[in-house]
Amino acid sequence: MLGQLHDPDLHLLRLFVTVVEAGGFSAAQGVSGLSQPTISQRMAQLEARLGYRLCSRGKRGFRLTEKGELLLDAARALLVSIEQFRQQANGVGGRLLGTVRVGMAENQDPAVSLRLASAISRFRERDESVQLELISAPPAELERLLLEQRLDYAISYFSGNQAAFDYEPLFEERQRLYCAKGHPLFGMTQITREQLLDADQVRHPYRFLKAGEPFQSRRSMAVAEQIESVLTFILSGRHIGYLPCHCAAGWERQGVLRALDTELDFGVPFTLARHRAQAPGEAQQALAEDLRAAFA
Repeated sequence: MLGQLHDPDLHLLRLFVTVVEAGGFSAAQGVSGLSQPTISQRMAQLEARLGYRLCSRGKRGFRLTEKGELLLDAARALLVSIEQFRQQANGVGGRLLGTVRVGMAENQDPAVSLRLASAISRFRERDESVQLELISAPPAELERLLLEQRLDYAISYFSGNQAAFDYEPLFEERQRLYCAKGHPLFGMTQITREQLLDADQVRHPYRFLKAGEPFQSRRSMAVAEQIESVLTFILSGRHIGYLPCHCAAGWERQGVLRALDTELDFGVPFTLARHRAQAPGEAQQALAEDLRAAFA
């Protein structure tokens, strides 16, 4: 039975919530940065402090006990209250204080960068003394940082499947199919859909798109997660692939890249994401308002 609540107890409760949201001890390793034996040991410590079992593991997978379900609700409420207290204490008075941490996808369109700059300019016009931190990273890394509550917001394309996140649409990025000089399709005046289907296409894990998007050829001997890697494959002259239009524009002007079929374009939705358990303080709310205004 817990008596007074101390910092170690809070760390254990945060880990407990992380384990549940990740779906088990093994899945929580990547989110928490801890090994499975360490997670098991710390969960055992928490159960010993409480005096009852929180979860069970077996053939039926990871499951919470009834008391574990009740503790989960209480722990989430407690952590939200602690975060609200921290934010409110930092924002005493009319002046915005503290730190706001925002993650952004890499290789932003210059027009998007200007809108982000506009949002920052709006924010700096407020009565504030806030340290803004901007972090560029791939979408998977941004999701991990949000799960660990090391970011207040992230702007990128996401699967939308994280139950712990709130998502708010901001803008859409246009993707187009390209080939490069040296590819058999580059110099053709008329390109058929059958020729595109036979081309070797770079596969990119667009997990967030609806069925049928984007176009997929019959074969692929190249896989890449990052835009720079996709571009490198295409520039080899041996593969076709999708790129954001703004990334390809300079190469097109140089006559190095060619757009293949604009009817196969598709849009990638970019959203403003945050962790639901991380109650936004005054500074976070103000920056979110300025971002909405900049992208309206």
